[in-house]
Amino acid sequence: MKAGQGLRSKAAVLGERNFRTFYTGYVTSLLGSSMSAVAIAWAVLDAGASATDLGYVFAAAVVPQVLLMAFAGAVADRFGRRRVMLGADMLRCGAQASLAVLLFTGRPALWVFVLLAWLGGMGEAFFDPAMSALTVEIAPSDRLSDANAMYGLASSITRIGGPALGGLLIAAAGSAGPAVVVAADAATYAVSVLALSRLRLPARSAESARPSMFRDMASGWAEFRSRTWLWTVSVQFAFMNLLTWAPWMLLGPVLGHGYLGGAAVWGAILGVQGAGAIIGGTLSLGRRPSRPLIVSTIGTFGYALPDIALALHGGAPWVAVAALFSGVGSSVFSTFDATVIQQQVPPDMLARVNGISVFPAYGIGVIGYGIDGRLASAIGVQTVFGIGAVYGVLSSAVVLALPAVRAVRWRSAAPESAQRLTEVNPSADAPAVPGP
Repeated sequence: MKAGQGLRSKAAVLGERNFRTFYTGYVTSLLGSSMSAVAIAWAVLDAGASATDLGYVFAAAVVPQVLLMAFAGAVADRFGRRRVMLGADMLRCGAQASLAVLLFTGRPALWVFVLLAWLGGMGEAFFDPAMSALTVEIAPSDRLSDANAMYGLASSITRIGGPALGGLLIAAAGSAGPAVVVAADAATYAVSVLALSRLRLPARSAESARPSMFRDMASGWAEFRSRTWLWTVSVQFAFMNLLTWAPWMLLGPVLGHGYLGGAAVWGAILGVQGAGAIIGGTLSLGRRPSRPLIVSTIGTFGYALPDIALALHGGAPWVAVAALFSGVGSSVFSTFDATVIQQQVPPDMLARVNGISVFPAYGIGVIGYGIDGRLASAIGVQTVFGIGAVYGVLSSAVVLALPAVRAVRWRSAAPESAQRLTEVNPSADAPAVPGP
């Protein structure tokens, strides 16, 4: 009983109406997305496409995020986080609903899958930078880390349960299975739209003149580069995704097929990694480390562990253990890294700074998916994993040693915004004062 009460106390952020409302819609849409990933892959292959064609569909969802995320953050700061997130979810809802209709009525051409995946990726590009910024408006300042841990828990749980549920629905619905699951995903975005529309948020003060979008982006860049710890971690993860994470995602299944025991074993290893992320998120709830960046950076050592195991040709049990601790570390990192940004960056700049900070991870990291296969053919799979392992360990050690990283302290409140906010009733938003 005491353990249950302790967990409820740590998850007290759910007692905040705004956060609880948004979180309900967010978890629902995450579950739909994780279900539909299986359904879309199945539908593409059912249409007679090849594995290469399926790669085009997946790439089409990522490329818009590479191109738009930095710009999207500035748009969210300028026009309101909720407003941008509503538009992003309506776009994704429309794209999935259109795909579901086409799947119910026939077999869409490959270009249709690519186009709708591109639209979904655009929605993702605008939603993600705004979400972290919205969190400071819907969660108490002393509960930001708990809010971020809850996001991580939702992502981990749905990443494990969603594909399994999607597969069951596809099997149960027969030939219409992919269409049913994609339609369900569209409905989950509608739930998210409803949740966002019910938030009670402050309105921005009216301004006599706003700077241009270019100046908004320039001020976000100035804020980003003025913080050594922020751009250092951003650069670290650009190459972490390229050298350490991409091989795990792309070449890991190759070794899973080759010597680890097949698809079932590889799926179990990924499930263990997800379980590790759940453990890390649970452990992060209620924690207030005095030097949060030290804690988050220690978590980044976990990213190298699976690469170490595969570079040494470890057996499935060793790879699973490495994946477990990788999941724990990644969850701890994401929780406290996001919290530090929310605590340190002025609230009115959060979305554009978020967009700029993750842009290198997308823009550089995605290259790994295009080159790792060829590198493995040229120098060997284990060598590629060895390079990733060395970079993962050394980069984390270097970041941990930086004075700028070690100097960041926990703040009980976010910094003051350049814009003053006043509480309003959302049903009475004045047209002259655009709200989020």
